[in-house]
Amino acid sequence: MTETSTHTEHHAHSGHAGHDPEAFRRKFWLSLALTVPIVLTSEMVMDWFGYQLDFPGITGVGPLLGTAVFLYGGRPFLTGALAEIRSRTPGMMLLIAMAITVAYAASLATSLGLFELDFWWELAALVTIMLLGHWQEMKAIGQAQGALAALATLLPDEASRIGPDGSTTDVPIASLQVGDLVLVRSGGRVPADGRIVEGSAEMDESMITGESRPVSRTPGSRVVAGTVATDSAVRVRVDAVGEDTALAGIGRLVAQAQASRGRAQVLADRFAAWLFYVAAAAGLITFVTWWALGDLDQSVVRTVTVLVIACPHALGLAIPLVVALSTALSARAGILVKDRLALERMRTVNAVLFDKTGTLTKGAHTVTAVAAADGHTEADVLRIAAGVESDSEHPLAKAIVAAAPSRATATGFRSLTGRGVQAEIDGTTYAVGGPALLRELGVEPSDALTAESARGAAVLHLIRVGDRAILGSFALEDEVRPEARQAIEQLRRHGVERIVMITGDARPVAEAVAADLGLDEVFAEVLPADKDKAVADLQSRGLRVAMVGDGVNDAPALARADVGLAIGAGTDVAIESAGVVLASSDPRAVSSVIRWSRASYRKMIQNLAWAAGYNIIAIPLAAGALAWAGFTLSPAVGAILMSASTIVVAANAQLLRRVRLDPAGQ
Repeated sequence: MTETSTHTEHHAHSGHAGHDPEAFRRKFWLSLALTVPIVLTSEMVMDWFGYQLDFPGITGVGPLLGTAVFLYGGRPFLTGALAEIRSRTPGMMLLIAMAITVAYAASLATSLGLFELDFWWELAALVTIMLLGHWQEMKAIGQAQGALAALATLLPDEASRIGPDGSTTDVPIASLQVGDLVLVRSGGRVPADGRIVEGSAEMDESMITGESRPVSRTPGSRVVAGTVATDSAVRVRVDAVGEDTALAGIGRLVAQAQASRGRAQVLADRFAAWLFYVAAAAGLITFVTWWALGDLDQSVVRTVTVLVIACPHALGLAIPLVVALSTALSARAGILVKDRLALERMRTVNAVLFDKTGTLTKGAHTVTAVAAADGHTEADVLRIAAGVESDSEHPLAKAIVAAAPSRATATGFRSLTGRGVQAEIDGTTYAVGGPALLRELGVEPSDALTAESARGAAVLHLIRVGDRAILGSFALEDEVRPEARQAIEQLRRHGVERIVMITGDARPVAEAVAADLGLDEVFAEVLPADKDKAVADLQSRGLRVAMVGDGVNDAPALARADVGLAIGAGTDVAIESAGVVLASSDPRAVSSVIRWSRASYRKMIQNLAWAAGYNIIAIPLAAGALAWAGFTLSPAVGAILMSASTIVVAANAQLLRRVRLDPAGQ
């Protein structure tokens, strides 16, 4: 999070935006060292504990060291107050500055004999405890932001660039350009986005997708900067560098999410602004009331305590810390939040609309059924067909080759445009093709795979060209992701009422997939430009819709939905139309977003309730509402309570770390 975004979202802390925990740590420990002798030499404290100290100059310990604590330890609050005054955004820093300034002025007045208050130790304790609270706050926020900053450390310092002569030279990654060829050694990190041109490796992409298992990447596969080649070396052709890489895009999305404002943050900011005026008014009324009662000492003590108690420290931290933690932790799990409002709305979604291809299905065909003619086995026809198709680049050809346990050696490969392919195996000419090839050869198709064809599968045939005999047939379908069924079950458990699929595929294909997954409704044969109409249709029924798509053809629908989720975008994170980007292609991540939305919103509301409730109860007590019963709060106790409320809010936000976001763990 940048200092600018911190100020925008967390204006109550603008006075020390950009301070690091180390600065507050040093100020706290030095102020504590100065506070101890002030406390020990205080007459009030000595009376409480029944001991006596007396040495030359003891009366000067409080004024001397107390002034040092005020000027040194209190400086961040004083400068922060000036910044709030200049920006006309009164808040927490101004309230703290008012409290310690009033306490310092009262202490000086006491030393001059104007009051009978022993106030130096309370001033020193107040500043020291405030520093402790700020140190812990900045430490907590720093830990949250550390996850974002860690993205930059995923890149290596240097890359091994391969020259035209094949030699490698280690160069800074900043000098890489699109088109460069780089060597990624076993165990090394990819320095920039690109495609593998030589070699294969198991890639650890957990820092991008949240998936812990390595993924096989072969020539032609795209790889992302920061991922690790775990078992062997590969050569990569660079196609994106610097700010254009996926890793840089993830960083921008997380920073954007941490700077965006949700409904809970707007409520907190509004409450904090009003609290300043309430606290100032309460302090003035307290001072005048106690003075009118004839107790000037108590009027000063009560006023200082009110101002200390009223500091909206916990309130100012309630939402920003949850935002910082939730966006950073979700990014680690491959959930990239662009818009806080989108994440907040996800908890109320009751309808999820999935794009089919590449979301519920793999977007790649596989052989789902094989039929062999009499005298042939399925393994035999697969072996011959794979040999014929081995030199083809067509996706259906690759599916047949992948399905065959072995393949025959073919020669004379020839592509029959729009019909199929042909090749010779052991002197016999074979062809593989669909209905167009059968019509050209005048061959009647077999009805062995009629059922698969009726449900939308592509059916190819292996034909012996010489006698035009069909030796076998293959049904190929876009394979349903194995995790898709679990994704649907998880959404049902989360209370999603309606799960719908939308696709441009033919209705038989769509209905077959929907029946397989147990979906509630299908929009089939829909053009990309019309997908947003399906979203509008669902919304017109009173449903709150989350649209899950690839973020490209589905952009209008993603934008129209209550929440747009772009899935499978590990290498294309800069998707403008979605509020949430899922780096992996696992549809189970959708239920992870619902779970995360509910958990983070719950923490925000809990923190707001604590921070607001604490002030509502504490301010009257600080003003002396129960003084008639002998119960009052000193400024130091008020500072302890205020800092304690901050620690409670910070600790409650840290409990988000216990929420599991791995899709399989739900």
